[in-house]
Amino acid sequence: MSIFAQSDGSQQNVLGKAGTFAIRNARIVTVSGATIESGTVVIKDGKIEAVGATVSVPSGAEIIDGKGLSVYPGMIDAGTTLGLAEITLSADPTVDVSEQGDMNANAKAIVGINPHTSHVNVTRVSGVTTVLSSPGGGIISGQSAVINLWGISQEQMAVVPTHSLIINFPRVTTFSFVPGVGPQQVDFNEAVRQRDRRMEDLKKIFKSAEDYAAAKEAWEKDKTLPKPKTDLKMDAMIPYIRGQKPIIFTAERANDIRGVVKFVEDLKLKGIIIGGQEAWKVADGLKKNNIGVIYTNIYSLPVLDDDPYDILFEAPSKMKNAGIQFCISTGDFGAEVRDLPYHAGIASAFGLSKEDALKSVTLYPAQILGIADKLGSIEVGKIANIVVTNGDMLEQRTDVKYLFINGRLLPLTSRHTELFERFKDRK
Repeated sequence: MSIFAQSDGSQQNVLGKAGTFAIRNARIVTVSGATIESGTVVIKDGKIEAVGATVSVPSGAEIIDGKGLSVYPGMIDAGTTLGLAEITLSADPTVDVSEQGDMNANAKAIVGINPHTSHVNVTRVSGVTTVLSSPGGGIISGQSAVINLWGISQEQMAVVPTHSLIINFPRVTTFSFVPGVGPQQVDFNEAVRQRDRRMEDLKKIFKSAEDYAAAKEAWEKDKTLPKPKTDLKMDAMIPYIRGQKPIIFTAERANDIRGVVKFVEDLKLKGIIIGGQEAWKVADGLKKNNIGVIYTNIYSLPVLDDDPYDILFEAPSKMKNAGIQFCISTGDFGAEVRDLPYHAGIASAFGLSKEDALKSVTLYPAQILGIADKLGSIEVGKIANIVVTNGDMLEQRTDVKYLFINGRLLPLTSRHTELFERFKDRK
């Protein structure tokens, strides 16, 4: 039998076990408060029922002895396309990241997410329990979704099914890719003109959405007026142009980030930056407009020839010192989202405190995404996304011993663990 005979996803998203659980005698890293050196976490009905040093265990609860173990909130990666792409380089039918055209505000990532992707199990056994999965392509890519890495349907996975609008903010790029030819140099002045044209297109889209929303509201108040023709793309824009829901802008260089800041300020939007290589250089504008940064560049190479080798490793600590709200993300399609703890670990080796490194993949992304009332720390009433480890969760040598998502105790299996078991005794 082929070693890939079970590649039908049969081991993916096993539903696990529901019930009432009590993790006792464990070190509890609440993240939002003090660490409890020896305490108990009670999980019931999918939520954190109780946490503390002296907690009564409900009768009938399944008890897990946490002596020598540490309890953490599940990690959150706020910058992925997990579930929208399986094999990105050679199997196009497994990729559903983008739509045709430049303006696809009505496209929803939640519709395209494959709950049975192998990336779900591979990711969650590393302690990552929640991700923001976003579409790409065009100027306005569509709407992202916050999902838990458990469930046999998009509905079961969804925490926030339509979370934010993704905009690839126009930038100056002196390279273009021509199919069949490859990368081509673009004259700088022409690159600036192309950026300016895309910027005008973006502004026109927002103006059209404003006009559409105003016409729709006028008709709702006065039915004698002509009824606006339904436009799904414009309809999708309304909560974002009104600042009711966040817009995530891709931007890396300081000039581009300043452009996003001005755009957000002028239109009174709720903005978030994703990428953020030089966000620390634009601290005042980001703080003034309450723009958080989803930083995705720990594994990236320095951009300029004279940049220090560690400039991107140090960026999180520079953002922290500058008072910028930030979190750390892999920015990955799915296969390497499992490396999220190591991204944070590298940042902690280059100036970011261990406490902030842990928060950068737990509480900070929850705050930036506006879901800190549900996730990101171990507090009573929050969703029981819990990881129990035998060491520091950001260390590569640490093993996850127990994993809960939505309060369900899940098996620590994935395609990786299956292949390990299959080949570990090979001679």
